[in-house]
Amino acid sequence: MKKKILIILGGISKERPISLDTGKQVANELKKNGYLVKTCEPNKNLLIVIKDFKPQIIFNALHGQFGEDGYIQSILETIGIPYTHSGVISSAKAMDKEISKKIFTKNKILTPKYFLYSFDKSYKKLLTLINKRLSFPVVVKPINEGSSVNVFICTRKNLLRNLKLLEDYNRILIEQFIPGREIQAAIIGKKKLGAIELKPKRKFYDYQAKYNSKAKTKHIIPVDLSKKNYTKLMNITLRAHNLLGCRGVTRSDFKFYKGKFYLLEINTQPGMTKLSLVPEISAYTGINFINLIKLILKDASVNK
Repeated sequence: MKKKILIILGGISKERPISLDTGKQVANELKKNGYLVKTCEPNKNLLIVIKDFKPQIIFNALHGQFGEDGYIQSILETIGIPYTHSGVISSAKAMDKEISKKIFTKNKILTPKYFLYSFDKSYKKLLTLINKRLSFPVVVKPINEGSSVNVFICTRKNLLRNLKLLEDYNRILIEQFIPGREIQAAIIGKKKLGAIELKPKRKFYDYQAKYNSKAKTKHIIPVDLSKKNYTKLMNITLRAHNLLGCRGVTRSDFKFYKGKFYLLEINTQPGMTKLSLVPEISAYTGINFINLIKLILKDASVNK
């Protein structure tokens, strides 16, 4: 008899629409293959639904804050039902870009130079710090958002205007912009799944480039890399996955510039929509959508 799967989706983050789409795609595929499936928002009814439905596995289809930062994972741990994707600590470390970058740097994984900025610092002082530690253009981003939400590439001219759009965040990351090729690579469990290159029509692979088909981002697979560089890329991806203690599926975002891979961040809950990269990489390697979902379910756990 097929297992009963509860899919948690939606949530309150800025990535809610993507989470709803991810959850819907996964639910439809599981239902087509005979699974007993129920979807639920992570609200006050969650515990009631779990008690009534009695799922054997919880598929976490949430994205962004409260969904992949360790918050919902800590709740699922207390329930004691195996859930998909990374656990509490690994999710929190991956979501916090400052913490993850410190781990990468400590373990000699190349990542762009950066510093943190809070709005109690003056704009003049910020310019001094950028001139001292980095150089324009720079990337400004929240330390705890996913899907390139509120990420901007800034010159001196547009820096202040973009900073004003981020005043709701306590801290933001000011990071050296790395030109070059955008390459993303995926891990499932302990297996190196594969990689894909992106050529967005926009300035970079931002939210619109990721989820709006009209943005016409070009997906290139297989990636045009030498065997040596491809092996290096996948080794870095698996190492980052393991260093943060991740499980299930992760996707790491890289810039490839002058023969070097710069790891930007690791995503512990990559999208599973029609435009998402992990299903595309998986399909290219011969693993169809339902089998990818099964692999994610197989790695579900608690207390890890």
